[in-house]
Amino acid sequence: MKLGVLTSLYASRPLEEVLDIAREAGLDCVEIGAGNFTGNAHIDVTGLLGSAKLRREYLNAFRSRGLEISALSCHGNPLHPRAEVAAASHRVFRRAVELAEKLEVAVVNLFSGCPGDSPRARYPNWVTCAWPLDFQEVVAWQWDKRVLPYWKREAAFAERHHVRLGFEMHPGFVVYNPATLLRLREACGDSVGANFDPSHLFWQGIDIETAIAELGRAGALYHVHAKDTGIDAANVTRNGVLDTTPMDRVARRSWVFRTVGFGHGDDEWKRIFTAFRRAGYEGAISIEHEDPLFTIDEGFRKSVAFLRTVMPSEPLAAK
Repeated sequence: MKLGVLTSLYASRPLEEVLDIAREAGLDCVEIGAGNFTGNAHIDVTGLLGSAKLRREYLNAFRSRGLEISALSCHGNPLHPRAEVAAASHRVFRRAVELAEKLEVAVVNLFSGCPGDSPRARYPNWVTCAWPLDFQEVVAWQWDKRVLPYWKREAAFAERHHVRLGFEMHPGFVVYNPATLLRLREACGDSVGANFDPSHLFWQGIDIETAIAELGRAGALYHVHAKDTGIDAANVTRNGVLDTTPMDRVARRSWVFRTVGFGHGDDEWKRIFTAFRRAGYEGAISIEHEDPLFTIDEGFRKSVAFLRTVMPSEPLAAK
């Protein structure tokens, strides 16, 4: 497996400085934000799409430091019920796929998005329960009228450009667990897979090793984010895990994102990496920092040190 980082956590620093940080930390790869929620601080998508010379120079900045690009990321909501929001996310997605092909980057990471509940909606509507029955009607309408028509077309677009789509299973969007990811993949084909981020699954009560095994059997593990979640047992006892408390009110929340190893310990993460190896995944493990209790530098350093102790560092010999 290859250890890397999503460079958006250092969005305030220039690319060369961030790549030097990655090299000095002994990383193998980096993931680059190409727009939407992930930002695009370290890439000029328009310039690179238009110039082979700029692409060579850009790639040389990575190769000269012994690094590769594990993925481009463009997390947005191309299914947003407001047309102007959806169109903006769609444009960023399409350009990220086109640029990934030109840079020979195999994966584009993204969200599935979430539509509203009707053609007249103004805001996304993420349904979390099956009753009253009109909720089921909303989900059926979303998938039949918005999700599948859009992603069937866009998955075919990605396939034509020799790019795989790593969908991050994220609550708030229609793909948020293995079942919904596999539903999309079954409908859209093998260009659809997972950017597997355990942090969004922990608080849903999903067993991470089981999820890895299920997606591994389907051949759907395309990229991995290294991020943890801390569960506050007392707050869960009072309020459950469906928590809309602002993320910065850490003491009041049922869960918060944590640096790897600070939500779940060595044993759990060793089981997670054993599950990845059993599933045949040998790709990128990309550190993502959203821990409100550590600075970016400290969270990054602790992530690298912890992951070095639990993830395989050498490839298995070919049989």
